[in-house]
Amino acid sequence: MNYLAHLFLSGTDEDLRLGNFIADSVRGAQVLLYPERVQQGIRLHRLIDSYTDGHPVVAETKERLRPKFRKYAGVVADVYYDHFLAANFQTFSAQPLAEFAKEAYTQVQSRPELLPERVQHFLPYMVRHNWLVSYAKVEGITRALHGLSSRTKFDSGMETAGEELVQNYAFYQMEFERFFPQLQAYVHQLIQLGIRN
Repeated sequence: MNYLAHLFLSGTDEDLRLGNFIADSVRGAQVLLYPERVQQGIRLHRLIDSYTDGHPVVAETKERLRPKFRKYAGVVADVYYDHFLAANFQTFSAQPLAEFAKEAYTQVQSRPELLPERVQHFLPYMVRHNWLVSYAKVEGITRALHGLSSRTKFDSGMETAGEELVQNYAFYQMEFERFFPQLQAYVHQLIQLGIRN
């Protein structure tokens, strides 16, 4: 759910960025159907998710969220972290968020033949409503969480996650600020090594 982080962490490599963006919609051996560098982006996405899921700071965030959101605590944490990246984008990039988002949308849309059906379905809506930029505002994150809640099979409570973010904003921001530079360093190392896993 943290589309902004995955796109941003891919750097400027368009194929790596595309693979990282579509990875949640690519199952198992389907990865082999893509060009090598897109495959690397898919692998990068999975390594980012694994690193994030096992990180002790992220565990703190999820522990605070679990009483309200149970098995969806990780989804809510991902969305919150995308909010803090968007809201503080100038801290991490010389490129303005709006410019970055426009570039990312253009790059992804330029490769329609490589987009899984699920991505083809949500991408026009994502671009039209400019999700990546909207994440910078609590209202944008609240809308995203409402949308996620409406699509879950079980009662997730995510429609109230915007209120939770406001109530405990400083805690979640502090956790993001502790975690994200470590994630950046990990991803930088993976890219330097050629993302072979």
